[in-house]
Amino acid sequence: MSKQFSDLGISAPLLKSLADLKISEPTEIQKKSIPILLTKTDDFVGLAKTGTGKTAAFGLPLLQLIDLNNQNIQAVILVPTRELGHQIYTNMEAFSTNSTEISIAEVCGGIPIKPQIERLSKTTHIVIATPGRLIDLIKRKAIDIKQASYLVLDEADEMVTSLKEGLDEICAELPKKKRTFLFSATLPGTIKQLVQNYMSKHVIQVSADMETIGNQDIDHQFVVVEPIEKLEVLMHFLASKEGERGIIFCKTKAAVNKLAKNLAINRFSSGALHGSLSQPIRDRIMGQFREGFINILVATDLAARGIDVKEISYVVNYHLPDVAELYVHRSGRTARAGAKGFSLTVIQQEEVEKLKEFQEELGIKFKEFKKPNAQSIEDNNMILWAKQLFKTKPNHDISSALKDNIKTVFHHLTKEELIEKMMANYLMKHKTEVVSKSEGIIKKGK
Repeated sequence: MSKQFSDLGISAPLLKSLADLKISEPTEIQKKSIPILLTKTDDFVGLAKTGTGKTAAFGLPLLQLIDLNNQNIQAVILVPTRELGHQIYTNMEAFSTNSTEISIAEVCGGIPIKPQIERLSKTTHIVIATPGRLIDLIKRKAIDIKQASYLVLDEADEMVTSLKEGLDEICAELPKKKRTFLFSATLPGTIKQLVQNYMSKHVIQVSADMETIGNQDIDHQFVVVEPIEKLEVLMHFLASKEGERGIIFCKTKAAVNKLAKNLAINRFSSGALHGSLSQPIRDRIMGQFREGFINILVATDLAARGIDVKEISYVVNYHLPDVAELYVHRSGRTARAGAKGFSLTVIQQEEVEKLKEFQEELGIKFKEFKKPNAQSIEDNNMILWAKQLFKTKPNHDISSALKDNIKTVFHHLTKEELIEKMMANYLMKHKTEVVSKSEGIIKKGK
């Protein structure tokens, strides 16, 4: 018989909240982490892939360990992005609905600081923060974490850069006698260094099926393309997924903007998400994606952290990530909550060896995706052109006389004849453009 949350030592009020949320069976990382965090006093490292329930793994024990007679901040949870911070805050609030005296505050960057300062003037037991915003609040003397007993570093592998710059400053404010919980999807050298530098010698480490978890329900495929055909192959794939939700990952903000613009021109229901966008715009894009008003999110790796949308049916790596750990994070956006997922990586010939390295390192099998032939891509481009034409809004500035003259030119044609002529014109223009491009490439080569 599988373990239930009650077998892990979770208290009655929290069990009631879990029942209300229809969460009945703990995940592997929860089974391994919760009893240790509740009963031991050591520092802790928990390794588990994205989407395996790490928030509950540390959140439930923290809520249970809070001393309600102590009005100070007792736990600090550090996160890489505001989106992830808000997701954790929402989950923690839901877990504590039957423990109403526990007070949780969310103080992340990207939004005005004054309301956060005002919130911190009230009793707060748990603070969820991004490193930069926490340091800002410390400098303003708007937060007191000197009595905190717990420090949680969530998604630590995504936070290395900001932690390098700020963890000394944050730890200087925390008491030396505290417990640190570090959760991560991977354990690269930078995180091992973090553990050595900031955690005690007696660290308990657990991992949850690192070889397979997060990959077992995902179909991993790749397609090798020439640079000139990359966008067209992507659009052919996206057309086959019409009505489904997916995330396309690019390496840089500039690449995200360029691809999102191309998809918008071709009338794909998409939005861009990266760190240079203002927080209100990021919130709006995410809201549209969650509510289903847009189906495709084009994002950088960091901006996509904290996206917890269950119905993401596919992920596309438009650019191959630099390290295998990032591939894990990306593909982990799909196949959530027991659903099946699909991860397509679009690469060039010189990147094939790198993909083989990922395959060996992660222990997953990449299958080759059948690349559409030239005719299939051409057909898809024409369909996209037709949709573009269909969705074009009428120009009311055109004079009535000119409209009448144009109508006279076409008045004797049936709808079918007009469509035939438009398609023939499209093909003729397209072939001319292809020839011009080819000649340009030849001249450039000379």
